[in-house]
Amino acid sequence: MFRSSPRIIRHPPLLQPRVTIPRRSAHIPSAFLLDNYIPRYQLLTDAQISRKKDQAIEHLRKCNICPRMCNVNRLAGETGYCMVGEKVKVSTIAPHFGEEPCIQGTYGSGSVFFSGCSLRCSFCQNHEISHQRAGFDLSPEELADWFVKLQNLGNVHNINAVTPEHVVPQVALAILAAIPMGLRIPIVYNTSSYDSPEALSLMDGLVDIYLADFKLSSSVSSKRLLKADDYPETAKESIKIMHKQVGDLKFNFDGIAQTGLLVRHLVMPTYIEEGKEIMRYLAENVSKDTYVNVMEQYRPTAHVGKANRGKSGGTRYSEINRPVTDPEVDAVKLAAREAGLWRFVEDSPHEGFR
Repeated sequence: MFRSSPRIIRHPPLLQPRVTIPRRSAHIPSAFLLDNYIPRYQLLTDAQISRKKDQAIEHLRKCNICPRMCNVNRLAGETGYCMVGEKVKVSTIAPHFGEEPCIQGTYGSGSVFFSGCSLRCSFCQNHEISHQRAGFDLSPEELADWFVKLQNLGNVHNINAVTPEHVVPQVALAILAAIPMGLRIPIVYNTSSYDSPEALSLMDGLVDIYLADFKLSSSVSSKRLLKADDYPETAKESIKIMHKQVGDLKFNFDGIAQTGLLVRHLVMPTYIEEGKEIMRYLAENVSKDTYVNVMEQYRPTAHVGKANRGKSGGTRYSEINRPVTDPEVDAVKLAAREAGLWRFVEDSPHEGFR
């Protein structure tokens, strides 16, 4: 009887346990990654700290920290265009999820919302804070204490000063006061870019991340919508100064921004060509590696759509009295790519406060 040969079963060699390496959700080129980042204010010498304190007090004595150049003495109780004196006025202090994902991270940004503003944006998305100046007063020392309290929650990734352009000396004094109190996380300067060179010079060495708006590119539209015809030129120079100080946006290995510039542009109906011009300016005059957020959440608010005063009738700012459309947003994004920009903010999964 024919008997088949026994089948030889070969067992594969024993394999080493597979090690799973977690992948970052943000694909960040190595040139924009940092290891063990130290906030800039922690590198200041005692002499530099003393000099900045003196400079901040001098700015309060003769205020020139925004392009309005009111030159009022805040220490003597005088107020200028922003209507804010020696103390800052704050509306909200809390962990916040309303910023870009790389700023807010998993746990939020420790945000301080300052009341008042150097601009009068007709479409202001936070007009209750900026225009009506709701909130409570804090001294720089009290503000420093809040910075440390936010940090000590244990989860926030940074201290986010929201619309601080008109209170730069107080914010600088607060950061300097918070250093010996144990402050050790990055500082975000969240600005309209309507800043004076003097203000940005004072913040040099104190700010790690500039989160800068670039709203409009023509003096005509800026005068109409922002009540500041010098806004475009001011924003251009301010953003160049910011970039010179901190460079392009860089991250830790968790994808959280640590230092650098991020520019935001809110796309509005009718003003699409200005958005395109802003993208070209950033690529040609700042850096093609500029991290950009082309925002599409514009909605009519504040003074937009209100009835015109007088006998003419109709509505105010009628050209922006509607939401922006997808094709309008896409047109600005396309212009950004055509100009050579390539680093764009992804949509955030969160918004609001924790």
